[in-house]
Amino acid sequence: MPRPRRDSEILPAKERMENAFWELLASRDYHKITVTDIVREADVNRNSFYYHFSSLSELADAAILHMVENTPVSLPRPNTNPETAWRTNIAKLLQTPGQRERLDRLALVTGAHGSAELLASLRDFSRMNLMSILQIDAEHLDLQTDLMLEFAIGGMLAILRRWPELSDHIETADLLNDDAAALAMSMYLSLSKTDMLGYWRRVFNPSVAPRIQ
Repeated sequence: MPRPRRDSEILPAKERMENAFWELLASRDYHKITVTDIVREADVNRNSFYYHFSSLSELADAAILHMVENTPVSLPRPNTNPETAWRTNIAKLLQTPGQRERLDRLALVTGAHGSAELLASLRDFSRMNLMSILQIDAEHLDLQTDLMLEFAIGGMLAILRRWPELSDHIETADLLNDDAAALAMSMYLSLSKTDMLGYWRRVFNPSVAPRIQ
């Protein structure tokens, strides 16, 4: 099949189709989206769609993976305060329109228009991405690290489910408040290679844990 032409003045066809997927998912259930809907929204032809993707589910996976890989997650640098690093990174994330858009889009996967299939893809891609960031070898994964990964991913998905109601209320100043940020901060710190278990013990010790308002 000849490669479809691409107009240099507009976004590449693949990117337009991924954008079309997110636009449609915002307005209808995933199972009601068709290839015809995608090509019409993206202003491409069916040959272009099937050049890049074998099916709608492959497009969905590509769109989700692209969002996951382009949402910055970084670990504290050596000899730096991880709590300060968390505030800095998340403040930058929430102040960047493009990153807030990524959160808005990923939240669609966990929302009413999503599906078990999309949620499974988001969970798997997020797990793989975190393992890559942490340089964790999947073939030599100990039980403690495996559980920490599952806990972190589960927490992230829980936040994404609440993101539509949170996004209009979260301000950068809120991130400087230990009480308001404690849960999200604890997830971030759990990704650190240093003393993960010790941190979680401190978080869940009622005598020292921050109070959540």
